[in-house]
Amino acid sequence: MTISMLAVLIFIFMFGACIGSFLNVCIYRIPRNMSIVFPGSACPACGHGLPFYANIPILSFLILKGRCLFCSHPISLQYMVVEIVTGMLAVLTYLIFGWTPEALVWFAFAATLVVVSGIDLAFRIIPDRISIPGIFVFGILARVVLDRPLTGIVSGILVGGGILYGVALVYYLIRKTDGMGGGDIKLLAMIGAVTGVTGVLFTLFAGSFAGTGAGIAAMIRNRHADRRMQLPFGPFLSAGALVYVFFGDPIIDWYFLWAVF
Repeated sequence: MTISMLAVLIFIFMFGACIGSFLNVCIYRIPRNMSIVFPGSACPACGHGLPFYANIPILSFLILKGRCLFCSHPISLQYMVVEIVTGMLAVLTYLIFGWTPEALVWFAFAATLVVVSGIDLAFRIIPDRISIPGIFVFGILARVVLDRPLTGIVSGILVGGGILYGVALVYYLIRKTDGMGGGDIKLLAMIGAVTGVTGVLFTLFAGSFAGTGAGIAAMIRNRHADRRMQLPFGPFLSAGALVYVFFGDPIIDWYFLWAVF
């Protein structure tokens, strides 16, 4: 790797980390029905506004040792994790899609899924104000930028939302209780808008596989936990969708190659 290439990757990572800092604002404020623009960033404990030097992605967290500059209240590790993850996603998007309009679409999609995952982990909800507009926005981007056929976009939305709606309906008829939130249904419809039916099926399989593994690990770790405990499904669907976007084609090719033999 040349020095110039390394410099480009560092720049892209830093850009992604800055976007991740904004995503943290979205994760904190959207579920609380707060504006994501005003007021500026402040400590959630003491309410003191944060100067720019206390709000530098990753570095400020490390320099301040995870504490507020003014009241020394602990800052959640989530903030740095989101910034690092978003920076890595920016680099990965560039490496796979280069300097293209498609790269901007996929990075915006990835950033949206980061927000969805953060909110679902913290609040066990996926806000409609993200998923419903996301269906239309990413559907339009899939048509205009990615040049996807309209039939593929519509079928991806219908299959994405329809599969989980059907699962939730059957579960309710059998158990007489909700087993899946409506947010997951709309999230998979949003994923289908930009990835199509193939992306929906891949996402659902990968997300279910990862979710099952996480559930088993959680029960092993805490043997006294309720076996009916609920795990937020949004982060697993989001992870499955991102795996499809970045690595879906080679994984599918590998699967069918081994399936034939």
